[in-house]
This record gives sequence, C-alpha cells and structure tokens, in this order.
Amino acid sequence: METVKINTEFIKLGQFLKYANIVGTGGEEKYFLSNNRILVNGEEENRRGRKLRDGDIVDINARLFKIIQDGEKL
Repeated sequence: METVKINTEFIKLGQFLKYANIVGTGGEEKYFLSNNRILVNGEEENRRGRKLRDGDIVDINARLFKIIQDGEKL
C-alpha cells in the first residue's frame, strides 16, 4: 500500500489522480474515471469531486493508496 500525504483537510478524487501521477490532465482524469474501477473505502466511486480525507483507502485496479493528512491544514 502506498501512502499519499496531504496538507489540507481533504483532496478531491480528481486532484488525487493528478497528485499521485496517475493522470496528467483534467481530460485524462474524466476518461480514467469512466474506464477504470476505483474503490474508496471498498465502495465503487466515479465522481471526481469525491472528497478523500485522512485514513481513506483508494483502490485503483488493485493498486492501494492510503490518504494521510500530514502537518498543518492550509
């Protein structure tokens, strides 16, 4: 499982995909979400605006990421 550290209260799923270098642009983000199975805490998710918070687990094609809030909130 990979950890992704954020310095804010949450990160949106679309932003997460770019931040974790899974996609490069917003257009790729929409395509990726519609063509891949993404689970957030075990539930299927395809909304790029879904807020990911500290402790959330994101499963993208069996690649696991854990969101960790690190440091002060911005």
